[in-house]
Amino acid sequence: MQAGSHSVPAVSHSIIVVFAGDQRMPFSERREPVLIPTPCRCDAPRPQRFPDPGADAALLDMAGSVADAARPGESPMMRRNRGRRSRHPHYAGTDAAAIPEAGMAISVFDLFKIGIGPSSSHTVGPMRAAALFTAALRQRQALSAVRRLEVRLYGSLSATGVGHGTDRAVIMGLMGEWPDRIDPTQIAPRMAALLDSGLLQLDGRVAVPFDWVRDMRLLDENLPYHPNAMTLVAYGEQGELHQETYYSVGGGFVVDAAQAASGQLDQDHTVLPYDFSSAEELLLLCKRHNLRVSELMLANERIWRSETDIREGLRRIWQAMRDCVDNGLRNEGILPGGLNVQRRAARLHRNLQEIGKPNVIGSTLSAMEWVNLFALAVNEENAAGGRMVTAPTNGAAGIIPAVLHYYMKFNPDAQDRDVVDYLLAAAAVGILCKKNASISGAEVGCQGEVGSACAMAAAGLAEVLGATPAQVENAAEIGLEHNLGLTCDPVGGLVQVPCIERNAIAAVKAINAAQMALRGDGQHFISLDKVIRTMRDTGADMHDKYKETSRGGLAVNAIEC
Repeated sequence: MQAGSHSVPAVSHSIIVVFAGDQRMPFSERREPVLIPTPCRCDAPRPQRFPDPGADAALLDMAGSVADAARPGESPMMRRNRGRRSRHPHYAGTDAAAIPEAGMAISVFDLFKIGIGPSSSHTVGPMRAAALFTAALRQRQALSAVRRLEVRLYGSLSATGVGHGTDRAVIMGLMGEWPDRIDPTQIAPRMAALLDSGLLQLDGRVAVPFDWVRDMRLLDENLPYHPNAMTLVAYGEQGELHQETYYSVGGGFVVDAAQAASGQLDQDHTVLPYDFSSAEELLLLCKRHNLRVSELMLANERIWRSETDIREGLRRIWQAMRDCVDNGLRNEGILPGGLNVQRRAARLHRNLQEIGKPNVIGSTLSAMEWVNLFALAVNEENAAGGRMVTAPTNGAAGIIPAVLHYYMKFNPDAQDRDVVDYLLAAAAVGILCKKNASISGAEVGCQGEVGSACAMAAAGLAEVLGATPAQVENAAEIGLEHNLGLTCDPVGGLVQVPCIERNAIAAVKAINAAQMALRGDGQHFISLDKVIRTMRDTGADMHDKYKETSRGGLAVNAIEC
């Protein structure tokens, strides 16, 4: 989600701002900010509105009493969302905890974004934020006036940012790079040039002095609204030129301070033909209109772009996933970061190709070994900072492509259209997780990343295997339910241990979940909505040390601190 800076000079309410680096725009887009009139429908770029600062006070007031009654550990952003929604007339008299996010129009291309490793929230999001900041300076025609830049990283971005490449990602964004366009192989030499010269090429064209010790600040404190926070400041001869605070809220989504204060994770208020905020609503819409989950999602996506562009875009996503697997199967050696973790995918691939006499597991569950392989390949490539797809995050990026690879490899009747249906159905579940809980490991732990991805993969697989909407929902419920409470405690702050293996385990779990659902009739005891709500509540109760800070769990027991 591209977010604009609220401090950009005021524009008429009839004008919206679109950043052409957004994944939701046509794939031939430019990166320059473009002003287009509203309304915007069909094949036009998705509108991204600057928030109205004047509305902040009212929105915060609406959050009032419900926010005050929030559970311990629940983020201010989640509290404000619940408070704001509880005052909506449609939900009068409803338990705030049961109220879904309103007004969020989320696309499949929001959940699947091409970027780089190792983290969607710590690498992709900060790079996008810095690129947005650079675009704001460019729009103000202030680039040439910048004499100094300061980067302040807070919370989880500070605690594990170095291991996740947050500092380098921000620098690349300030140089005008976007996660979906940057060549990962160029990051190291450009960083070396900066450190050698002491000059940062702002927007790729303006040399600005940058003292790493002075200007790259890792601060041991949290800002309001979300643990993944960063502030960028540009100074001129006479002092501060521009400052903006951004929150990286998971999956590469970025919101600025004004959006965070309003409690809105997304400024896109597009009216969808089949809008849903709960699994119950999704199933009712499917039944009422006799639609499969993928068909309903496709109809919604056509609000933003043509069906041809949708299918082309999803094929592009699938190709990026395939390339990531291929790179992971080819590359060997030690993963960066200092833990000396050995890449295993290439060796495992050779073993599977040369296997002679398999053991009982290999002879009966050989396909599962390929699933493990695909997931390991993706996440090793992610850990190495390579090109990959957030699905819906980087830390859980191996699950959805591994299951799709499995289907395409072992189903002789698999077709290209299955790829589209799989990703659309998976996205429907991802939308529910994001709207009603979180996909951010910093906010709800690994259950929000691996758990959500497992549910999405299970739903996608069930869909292409001919499941009814109820069976698709059941598959997602099984996948998510059995990841509840999963903590995020990466050793050394790196997306390596236990993250890489965890993706392989969850991919197999997703396949099992889909099969269990297909063997049933879609009727089950616990609904997906209840599981998602439980994930949110569990995340609110989870101590911060188990949420991507590397201050608890395996992170401290594997390496004694």
